[in-house]
Amino acid sequence: MSGDTGSDSTAGGAGTDHAVAHLLERRVRETAADIDAWLVEKRRSIRPALYGSFDVRDAGWKVATVDANAFPAGFNNPPAADRARLGALLARYLASQHPEAKRLLLLPEANTRNIGYAENVRILASLLASDGREVLIGAPRLNGVERLVGIEASSPLVEVDLGDGVAKANGEAVDLVILNDDLTVGALPELETPVLPSPRLGWYNRRKSDHFAALQPLLDELAEILGLDPWLLCTHWFVSLDKCLDRDTCRRELAAEVDQCLSVIGEKYVEHGIDAEPSMFIKSDRGTYGLGILRINNGSELLDLSKRRMNRLTYGKGGSDVDDFLLQESVPTALRNGAAVLEPCGYAAAGETIAWFMRANMKRGEVDNLNTPSTTFIHTDDLDAAASLQVGRRAPLHRLLADVAALAVACEQVETAEP
Repeated sequence: MSGDTGSDSTAGGAGTDHAVAHLLERRVRETAADIDAWLVEKRRSIRPALYGSFDVRDAGWKVATVDANAFPAGFNNPPAADRARLGALLARYLASQHPEAKRLLLLPEANTRNIGYAENVRILASLLASDGREVLIGAPRLNGVERLVGIEASSPLVEVDLGDGVAKANGEAVDLVILNDDLTVGALPELETPVLPSPRLGWYNRRKSDHFAALQPLLDELAEILGLDPWLLCTHWFVSLDKCLDRDTCRRELAAEVDQCLSVIGEKYVEHGIDAEPSMFIKSDRGTYGLGILRINNGSELLDLSKRRMNRLTYGKGGSDVDDFLLQESVPTALRNGAAVLEPCGYAAAGETIAWFMRANMKRGEVDNLNTPSTTFIHTDDLDAAASLQVGRRAPLHRLLADVAALAVACEQVETAEP
């Protein structure tokens, strides 16, 4: 392996001209038939989740999914053609798994102020209804609200009752509940009505580290097919438990764990000829919508953290306190559209990632978190010529890693099922 991946002095910390970048592209092409067969077998043995979305970081010399959302909130962001393909896959999945379900309840978050999220709900409802099913929208916490107002149109809401184990819309039972709420604020009541995806994937129960623990064995198998170091396909990560960062002892322990992780990453940089300084993200181990995230270059930065930055790190979505932290390698992005750095985001249905858009940010750097207010969403058709060529060449890698992450979510769905 080391003979194939010597350093490239022109590549710097990130770049698709690095020797390892070309190796990744070549091995995916050469093993395409074996990879396809492996994916088919995995999907046959593990029932995929209804849907999911996956954030991909591409450093050139490394490609990895860095986040996996079991309840995606951006179905309005992919282009119309991709959304149509998602609709077809959703219809096929429901026809296979729940052919009797003709009356569906789409259960969204109780978020009436975010017009982007409301547009996501409207588009998702239209995709679910594309094969003639009736799709109603509502949630108990939205009872009394008439409509969700989106960017282009609004969606009428129904009165929802989840009592007595049966989901009802306007007083009548529905056949199936489609969940688009990440359940940060708590679990759903126990229901006899089927719910997709599994409510156990909600953040009241799931941890980000659950996903990466399920993902790693799959990436090890994939790396064996490719004949590559698995580190080139994933982020190095570690979970730091029970840390109260108001206490100096907890901060010192966390700082030591950060430095240990950075040491491991640094050794990999040397092994693969990466000329850059490694860094890490510290995140809440639960979903946070971009809250509770800090990037650092060494553990000592934690010891000098300002009160404001400390509060941001320990504050989760919905005001939940954070005490378990995911330490995750910061994978640079080598993808650019003019002055903006890019991060591919893929949407999957029935385990296949077929809808894409790009996070683009002109105010952030190549190692920064792009899930921020300054980020915009663009379609691949809107990229400039250089970016279009670069992204097109790397697209098979992005889709492959997202599809494997979708398999990992399917594994999580099994592992988190009620006993």
